[in-house]
Amino acid sequence: MSEIKDPENTLLLDTTHGRVVIEMLPDKAPGHVARIKELAREGFYDGIVFHRVIDGFMAQTGDPSGTGMGGSGQKLQAEFNNEPHIRGVCSMARAQDPNSADSQFFICFDDATFLDNQYTAWGRVIEGMEHVDKIKRGEPVSDPDKIVSMKIAADAA
Repeated sequence: MSEIKDPENTLLLDTTHGRVVIEMLPDKAPGHVARIKELAREGFYDGIVFHRVIDGFMAQTGDPSGTGMGGSGQKLQAEFNNEPHIRGVCSMARAQDPNSADSQFFICFDDATFLDNQYTAWGRVIEGMEHVDKIKRGEPVSDPDKIVSMKIAADAA
């Protein structure tokens, strides 16, 4: 693993296929990064499946029910920013209401810039994108891959 510049703002996402390292962007989405860190520290994401995975688009996770309808129960104010939705970018899933993001997020497989300024991008994969590429596809996914654990790098020492 390469050296982590900011362990307090780096996620270690251990998936069924291997470790994915995500650099969080607190300067672009401070509220979302703070909430993701809070949930990660509670172990909220551990064991949650990738319930919606669309080839060439994205892999979505963060719903404890595994249906795409659940969350942590705390809605976040949108923090749309200029981070482009390109390969490896992590962004919040939401309902029609821009301020409805909760705990669900997705990782872009490919260019999805049509989402720019409509979804809150909060991080980017800096290592392990090959593991994201192996996540089983489907809507819903049968026998889905999952987050084995998600930790803040500063806590994993």
